Amino acid sequence: MNPAAAPAPTRVLLVEDDLRVARVNRELLERDPDVHVVGSAATCAQADALARALSPDLILLDVHLPDGSGLGLLRHWRTQGLTTDVALITAADDEASVRLALAHGAFDYLIKPFTGARLNDLLARHRARHHAPHPADAGRLDQGRLDRLLGLGPTLPSLPRGIDPNTLERVAQALHGAPHPVSAEDIGEQVSLSRVTAWRYLEYLVRSGAARLDHQYGQAGRPAKLYRPSGPPDEQP
Repeated sequence: MNPAAAPAPTRVLLVEDDLRVARVNRELLERDPDVHVVGSAATCAQADALARALSPDLILLDVHLPDGSGLGLLRHWRTQGLTTDVALITAADDEASVRLALAHGAFDYLIKPFTGARLNDLLARHRARHHAPHPADAGRLDQGRLDRLLGLGPTLPSLPRGIDPNTLERVAQALHGAPHPVSAEDIGEQVSLSRVTAWRYLEYLVRSGAARLDHQYGQAGRPAKLYRPSGPPDEQP
């Protein structure tokens, strides 16, 4: 296995004034080994200071805070040029708050109480939005990458048993990042999975239309199975 290929943990800042709720949310988040809660704030002032000091990848923000509104803080961050992903996790369930959060650039909004599955979906969407660009394309976006950044990428609402959404995302990202068709063994080494597990996820991507399967004929014996992202014919190598 190649440990260098493992994705960096998602660094999360929690902003929640109820210490019990903050503890529960931290425990939920850190069930995912690819998540690291780097800080917790109970006020707008603390959140603003920690957001600038820690540079988290994702901020989970409450609305009702002792020294102000999380929505006002979100607006302040955006006017100051802070583009970090922010998702609201709050009991504020009125439409005005939701619309204001989205208008100020929140990429998601969870109403308390929420399920662990919905929180996992939030994390998966954040990761999908920040798929690392290829070095040759740094600073440039194609439509597919832009759609992922906007949260408009294809979704798989119901996955079969044995297909984990976070692992599926990692496999799909590795496949899209490969410069040429790759084998299940290649993908397994990149994302620290066994060849059989990587093959199972790649086959699911083929069945769902997100990948294509090639057969490489050469040496005697079974042809090698190689996988590549699906796309229009003129984009295929």
